[in-house]
Amino acid sequence: MDNKKYDLEDRFVEFTCRMIDVVEALPNTRSGNYIAGQLIKSCHSPTFNYGETQAAESRNDFIHKLGIVLKELKECRTALKVIRRKELIKPVSKLIDIYKETEELIAIIAKSIDTAKKNKTAKT
Repeated sequence: MDNKKYDLEDRFVEFTCRMIDVVEALPNTRSGNYIAGQLIKSCHSPTFNYGETQAAESRNDFIHKLGIVLKELKECRTALKVIRRKELIKPVSKLIDIYKETEELIAIIAKSIDTAKKNKTAKT
């Protein structure tokens, strides 16, 4: 990724748009359609749930919503691994950047959860 600064919500929107491209590139086979169905849900969820974190009603609610974002990102990562391993999209090198972005978003959200938990403990 270049050195542009991104608003995290915009970054999630871009992630979902890129993942839609992955879904659309999957083959029209039983396995391709199954993965596409799963992936279309899990690639939208982090973006929509991240939006919900901005209206969290409490620190616990915020942490919970971020946990959902993290869980769905990990599901996307696993799907990308299957797609790469089975070479459902060729060349698999097309998936390098979106896989890297998924890993970066996972790291950001995991760190955010840790920070929110530490801040919660410090306030009590």
